[in-house]
Amino acid sequence: MKTGNETLSTDFILLGLFPGMRHTSLFVSVVLLIYIIAISGNTTLILLIWVDPHLHTSMYFLLSQLSLMDLVFISSIVPKMAVNFFSGKREISLIGCEAQVFFTLTLGIAECLLLTLMAYDCYVAICHPLKYSVIISHWVSQLMAVGSWVGGALASLVHRAYTMHFPLCGPRERHHFFCEVKAILNLSCEDISTYEKGIVVTSTAVVLLPISLILTSYALIFLQVLQMNSPESRNKALATCSSHLTVVTFYYGPAMLIYMRPRSSHTPILNQALFMFDTILTPMLNPLIYSLRNREVVGSMRKMLGMKPISN
Repeated sequence: MKTGNETLSTDFILLGLFPGMRHTSLFVSVVLLIYIIAISGNTTLILLIWVDPHLHTSMYFLLSQLSLMDLVFISSIVPKMAVNFFSGKREISLIGCEAQVFFTLTLGIAECLLLTLMAYDCYVAICHPLKYSVIISHWVSQLMAVGSWVGGALASLVHRAYTMHFPLCGPRERHHFFCEVKAILNLSCEDISTYEKGIVVTSTAVVLLPISLILTSYALIFLQVLQMNSPESRNKALATCSSHLTVVTFYYGPAMLIYMRPRSSHTPILNQALFMFDTILTPMLNPLIYSLRNREVVGSMRKMLGMKPISN
């Protein structure tokens, strides 16, 4: 039995996106539209890579894994948020909250790992093009994908186990639209300062280490590009990685602001805006960025639609 001030309820109450704001229905409708675009864009990209033999390369295989992660990521958040809003019920069960914590952490960390490995893929493609098929073979690219998924899942399991074992006190209302680790920890009956410091250290490592490796890869890429004599070769090399660099900026920018800024500067509204960008907007933008800025993907899409390819 629960004792003291520990709550008897096992449900959490999620107050949703920006509680108290005007025109909430319109805002949720926009979020659902973003969700539909994200599902359509990522599914289309995965299908294109799957059916077009010209896209059966390691680079596009990793891109398909990124789209799959985005699909699962946004689907673990938006449907439940929409159901809560339109039903008028804002509860989420303990099991549902645990599942949401697990999936969001798994996908968030896995995407960090995958984006880092994709930067290495770009580095090999530009700096060692003749050895690319040997260094990044199909087996190696599969190992990269599996390593990202498994690494994310293992790190998520550890955090979920620690987060959900703490007894919780008081009302379980959260100014949030999904079950997020730090928001749940704020309800703990015990002193969790040590564990919170551990989360900060882990989050910093998860963000800074991949960012350092990505920046190193791009520094070597740009040095290689500067040595190219042909403007066409330089443009082609930069185009190869520009989409990935844009996605990295959109993904890591909000993540760094969420987990690495001083606690005193944290506000519910700013946190929700950053989480919304990272978990809802980014999965919609990623397939658009890769589709619109990649001639091979555009060509494959035009071919699937029965349209004439774009001339060079």
